Amino acid sequence: MNVISQAERDLAKIVFTVRQLCEGRSNAVGTFTLAANVASTTVTAQNCGAGSSVLCFPATAGAAAEWKNGTMYIGTVSNGSFVVSHANSTQTDRTYMYVALG
Repeated sequence: MNVISQAERDLAKIVFTVRQLCEGRSNAVGTFTLAANVASTTVTAQNCGAGSSVLCFPATAGAAAEWKNGTMYIGTVSNGSFVVSHANSTQTDRTYMYVALG
């Protein structure tokens, strides 16, 4: 995703950025893997704000199992990060995709 400054005056760059947004691209997405042997994971998310809604989607079988068990949820959402509470497990393959909106 193209990021433009507030001082940008090049119309082509502005149009390109708006078009990217209209086509569904943004900087509000990413991936994370739940940390092993602890009950929470802090995810750094540059475009996340305290009022953001964080939506997660399993990307691996381990993540899908955790999701199905209902033991993973978004706890605290802050400027620049969010905390995921989850089962304390030795698994290292619980990877999720996320989008932080708002």
